[in-house]
Amino acid sequence: MAEHELRRGGAPRAPSMAQVAARAGVSHQTVSRVLNDASLVKEDTRSRVLAAIEELGYRRNFAARLLATNRSRRIGMITAHLGLHGPSMIATAVQEAGSVEGYDVSLVGVSELSAEALHGAVDRLSDQAVEAIVVAVAHREAAEMTRSLQLSIPVVLVEGVSGGQPLSAGIDQVLGAQLATGHLLDLGHRHVAHVSGPHDWVEAAHRRAGWRRAHEERGLLPGPELDGDWSPASGYRAGLLIADDSDTTAVFAGNDSMALGLLRALHERGRRVPEDLSVVGFDDLPEAAFYWPALTTVAQDFSELGRRALSLAVAAIRGDHEASLDLIVPTLQVRASTGAPPQ
Repeated sequence: MAEHELRRGGAPRAPSMAQVAARAGVSHQTVSRVLNDASLVKEDTRSRVLAAIEELGYRRNFAARLLATNRSRRIGMITAHLGLHGPSMIATAVQEAGSVEGYDVSLVGVSELSAEALHGAVDRLSDQAVEAIVVAVAHREAAEMTRSLQLSIPVVLVEGVSGGQPLSAGIDQVLGAQLATGHLLDLGHRHVAHVSGPHDWVEAAHRRAGWRRAHEERGLLPGPELDGDWSPASGYRAGLLIADDSDTTAVFAGNDSMALGLLRALHERGRRVPEDLSVVGFDDLPEAAFYWPALTTVAQDFSELGRRALSLAVAAIRGDHEASLDLIVPTLQVRASTGAPPQ
């Protein structure tokens, strides 16, 4: 007979846990321990079980696991704007961290932030019996809307948070903007312009605050602020205005995509970077080192952010609803787009 038994009608029956146990030469209970990521299983035994699972193509029945353990080992995640680098990287990081910790992560994207959209996302995740929810939406109203849901399971907020908040994981956006702006001021620039992100994004506000604070610390007035929307096109429009301002010698763009559009506008207007005007971005996109010139920018450790968000969710599932972590410290990547101001 073939590897698997046949269902009535000739269709192959999915391999069972008992078949996995037989193939690995272990008990049914040992297979269950491996599937539940128990720490009591010897490493060589775990390896044999995992090899048998892979060989047989075994997939554990979700409903059976839930009935047997009253736990789904599934965490939900709600996010928006997955087309942008930051949100997509955070979602990937949380999913990867979940896999390492033995949790499945169910992702629900919302196209707009509204109470109705948030309720709909929560309903979809509730149908999957998630044990906690990670909300990664950096709009001003996201935290308040999430708290208003009054869910019976823990909720971890990611992005747009302050250090020390319970069940919140984030990267220090204010500090990152201070590093970017301070680098330009320390090079000798007196007033740094800023191309900001959308005003309804908490992270845009935090980066704007860091830009202002870096000037205040040195007793300087900031340069002009121009509105952007995270896109290269908005950076390009701002760049055309900055190129015509002979008093501006340095610009802090709120993200690398806007910095890319800015560089294009400056090139078209004959403003050399960094000889005439220095540019700093934020995010450290994989492409940033290959811009022309290579972009000085602020790097964010999204992998660490995913690990922290997952660890907070797991801590809350275990009963620690006041678990908190410090904000992740970003780093400045100095490249060829910044230099001393023209003499």
